[in-house]
Amino acid sequence: MLRAFTDHPETVGESYGEHLVSASGFAATMFAGAAACLLHGLFPFAFQTGGSRRIKALHARMVTARHRRPEPQGVMGWAEGI
Repeated sequence: MLRAFTDHPETVGESYGEHLVSASGFAATMFAGAAACLLHGLFPFAFQTGGSRRIKALHARMVTARHRRPEPQGVMGWAEGI
């Protein structure tokens, strides 16, 4: 049961606590971006780049600059887990 809480964080090189903090930071950034988009919808002159700037920053953090542990390759890369 505990593996359900640690399997994914381990694949990205984090402990459960580190992953919680990282995911919370992403959530806060998404909330700020959502608020910027909503306010931009109400006031088109305001927050013209707030939402897209946060999306680009999140993409850079999550995809471009992530330090994921390599997946196990097994015997010569064809027998996963061996």
